[in-house]
Amino acid sequence: MAPVLILPGYGGSGPAHWQTRWEALHPDYRRVQVPDWNQPDLEVWVKALSDVAVRASQPPVIVAHSLGCLVVAHFAARGGKARAALLVAVPDPDGLEFPPDARGFAHLPLTPLGFPSRVVASRNDPYASFEFSARCARAWGSDLTDVGALGHINAESNLGDWPQGDALLSELLG
Repeated sequence: MAPVLILPGYGGSGPAHWQTRWEALHPDYRRVQVPDWNQPDLEVWVKALSDVAVRASQPPVIVAHSLGCLVVAHFAARGGKARAALLVAVPDPDGLEFPPDARGFAHLPLTPLGFPSRVVASRNDPYASFEFSARCARAWGSDLTDVGALGHINAESNLGDWPQGDALLSELLG
């Protein structure tokens, strides 16, 4: 089985976040480590993902949230390989709520990722409009899943273990 890599966004997905809960449920899932989740640095974060992916026994499955989704787009644009990617709550780097200290992520590649992927988007995400998420999905060659009004699909969304997301990952992997 391909390794599953958890790639959080800004802040690193705390204990109540579904990504952290998935790691507890699936001890074989591994979190990509960056020096500081509160100091977003595109080059450092892409290198962290690339290093783990290259060392994997086979192309990994990437489960990214928020800023982590932008890392996956840059990783793929630089030739990075994955078995698949679940991209949850893609933030709009040009949006009013986008963190100023993450502006280095602003030049978002809008080219096909080169591996199966699914963008999961909420209708009331404060960090991106649903239309932005749909544009990213089209450009990246990703399937698009509308989960309704779940905010930023994070701990504040009160998703618990988020079984719907787990089902979307299973569907993506076939």
